[in-house]
Amino acid sequence: MYAWLWRRLPGPWPVRLLIYLVLLAAVVYALFIWVFPWVEETFDINNVTVG
Repeated sequence: MYAWLWRRLPGPWPVRLLIYLVLLAAVVYALFIWVFPWVEETFDINNVTVG
């Protein structure tokens, strides 16, 4: 998957690296802002009881 993405990015390797890092940062941002809070709310991960 990473090789496929790397081959499809335009420009020389420094430009590809910059685009790749921006895409990676966007994915991490989306995970922390939308996905992880939704998972925590949906599956109630913080409500742990030991009996």
